[in-house]
Amino acid sequence: MKVSPEVAFAPADLVVRTSIEASPENRALEVTLDSPDFYRSSLIELEGELAPRTTIFEIRNLPGGEYVVTTRLFGPSGQTRSALRQTVTVMAPDKAR
Repeated sequence: MKVSPEVAFAPADLVVRTSIEASPENRALEVTLDSPDFYRSSLIELEGELAPRTTIFEIRNLPGGEYVVTTRLFGPSGQTRSALRQTVTVMAPDKAR
């Protein structure tokens, strides 16, 4: 997973790029952004080894705050096969000075 930018000014647009190895076990990919004042989650179904290797999620107009971005890859029974986390800082306009 790669999140860019890692530091931005609000309102920020983030891009989360995920890369997964082809596997018949891959069933879903979830990306979440979490902070004390904001939460967003996206879940897409995957077609096993036919799923694209790279998936891009765009999150627009994020307010200031520190976010934990988490990606989870799920298998056929709903179990987590892989999970990654990254912290991103979006600076509020009053803190940018």
